[in-house]
Amino acid sequence: MRRGQRRNLGASPSRRRETDIMAAYDRLPPELRAWLAQAALPWSPRSALRAWRAALRRSGCCKAAAERLNAIEARQLAREGAWPGHP
Repeated sequence: MRRGQRRNLGASPSRRRETDIMAAYDRLPPELRAWLAQAALPWSPRSALRAWRAALRRSGCCKAAAERLNAIEARQLAREGAWPGHP
């Protein structure tokens, strides 16, 4: 290592990103897959599952978790200036 360079000590070499996105999607809970099928934005399976689990921890209910994901998505669409029907 050259002088002034730092190693990323927090990074684990064994931690890798999911390479097969369809396999990751197939492993999602059926309720989340159903929600993703109607989603307006292209969520990654990883980020969708993270948001889904957080919403389930709050409410414990799949319907409330789906509503939470709707709210997250609506906020993102508003931030980007898009709305339903916008090209």
